[in-house]
Amino acid sequence: MSGFDDIKTLKAELQGVGRMLPHLKRALPGAPWNPARLLEERARQRGSRPALLFEDRRYTWADVDAEVNRAARAFRELKIGQGDVVALLMDNRPEFLFAITGLNRLRAAGALINTNISGAALAHAIRIAEPVAILVGAEHREKLASLGSDLEILSQGRVYVQSDGDDRDVGDFSSFDETLLEQSLSALPDRPLPAAADRFGYIYTSGTTGLPKAAIIKNQRILAPGAMLGRGVFDMQPDDVVYLTTPLYHSVGMYIGWGGALTSGATLALRRKFSASRFWEDVVRFDATIFVYIGELCRYLLNQPEHPDEKRHRLRIAGGNGLRPDIWEAFQARFRIPLIREYYGATEGASSAVNMTGRPGMVGRLLPGNALLRCDPETGEPWRGPNGRCEALGPGKTGLLVGPISKAVPFDGYADAEASKKKILENVFRKGDRFFNTGDLLTLHPGRWLSFADRVGDTFRWKGENVSTNEVAEILNGAPGVLESNVYGVKVPGSDGRAGMASIHHDEQFSIEDFAQFVIRELPGYMRPHFVRLQQGMRITVTFKHQKVDYRQEGYDPSKVSDPLYLLEQDHYIPLDADLYKSLQDGSRTLR
Repeated sequence: MSGFDDIKTLKAELQGVGRMLPHLKRALPGAPWNPARLLEERARQRGSRPALLFEDRRYTWADVDAEVNRAARAFRELKIGQGDVVALLMDNRPEFLFAITGLNRLRAAGALINTNISGAALAHAIRIAEPVAILVGAEHREKLASLGSDLEILSQGRVYVQSDGDDRDVGDFSSFDETLLEQSLSALPDRPLPAAADRFGYIYTSGTTGLPKAAIIKNQRILAPGAMLGRGVFDMQPDDVVYLTTPLYHSVGMYIGWGGALTSGATLALRRKFSASRFWEDVVRFDATIFVYIGELCRYLLNQPEHPDEKRHRLRIAGGNGLRPDIWEAFQARFRIPLIREYYGATEGASSAVNMTGRPGMVGRLLPGNALLRCDPETGEPWRGPNGRCEALGPGKTGLLVGPISKAVPFDGYADAEASKKKILENVFRKGDRFFNTGDLLTLHPGRWLSFADRVGDTFRWKGENVSTNEVAEILNGAPGVLESNVYGVKVPGSDGRAGMASIHHDEQFSIEDFAQFVIRELPGYMRPHFVRLQQGMRITVTFKHQKVDYRQEGYDPSKVSDPLYLLEQDHYIPLDADLYKSLQDGSRTLR
């Protein structure tokens, strides 16, 4: 970086700190604040100004506060109070925010259930939260009912349904609407004084490497990101409209969306679920000035045909995490986004980074106290020297990102105590220190800049070399006809390590012959995908991250994969059928 860029970056960072500092007092452990109390303050200050937009509905700050009062009264009528947990299963809609903030007003907690899971994963998510009741939106009533007899135990026999538009059917459950409509909109006269250290609820990890873990979320973990990201990084102002398509049950939606709006007084425009084809129509209709992205969301917008509204918007900032370097500048140029602010963070974690100046490909700068540790990139196990201590890496190196755990930056853990222990590293640099293990591999650049490399376990070894799945995918995304690629390692009998495999989502211009020549030309031998799977669409998590676990398990087995499969044979790809697969499994054919 030039000296000018250094000054520009420092100035932007200091301005961000200045914006957020006045608000951080609410997040101190002993502070008498929670989101529900902050909502009351917004209602007093900005009562008649717009707070929440959804479809054709409009709510002022006074409206939202009144609806939260009504929800809190309804929960109290149902004998739910301080310390109780209610599992919440509902789409992005105003009733979700009324319910979770109503619980917060009672110093109760909400378990924010992923609406995309079902069966055993759904039962597990409810069970580990130990709720006294479940509130389900009518849109998910049947999925919940499919749990059958287990549901009686999971909910202590108390399941309440909240209507969704014209759908008011409660099935065999109880109606939350009936209780709700009997309640006053006025404030509760005897509501308990909140505390920032109280439990707000549970937000779940994605579960891509096992069943979801329930991260304990305290009020301060909503209030602090609202200040740091909403005000500090996204520069939300009272006149801004923030367009949110990411799930409210996820930390991005709850921390930045709701937390940022509460902290800044900005208007939150909600969409039930992300739609690439309707995105720009919504942005213009809501007159949004900021939008929040995550994962591959920006790639899906870039892959869409030109939309008449894509350059008619008033967006001034796009912010989030997961915008990859291979599309960053193309995305910003095509949609005329003045400023992109990328950040890095974990739902439950004690490590973060922010890119205030929009430097493409960077998630931010390494904060004082944080470190990249030398580790095994496949297992994430930190290397320790003869004295038992870890090694911090310098510029040009890729390592495991860790952040110190302290009273100021706590790690509150999960509902599962054993899962919590696995995320804590002790005696890292000196006896008695404790660090949060992010499980992410990042690369350190000059000027303390960081770029995301891989999740631990996504990097694999082949021919004695470490292969970064993200690095290979970004190169493959530049091949003609490739819309997106998902790279992972697969086992091949008789071979050490894992061979590379790429699932390719492509358009009509794609040619497997041209793709082979691109692979040979652009990638060294150990990084080339030996197996290719061609498909329309790509499996992703709810946070628009590529699903890898299922793809790895299906591998290159034609009996498990109906999509076309190919094997790299010297400088071209050949179709992989059952006979070729059998020869690889019995060792009569080996990879070169």
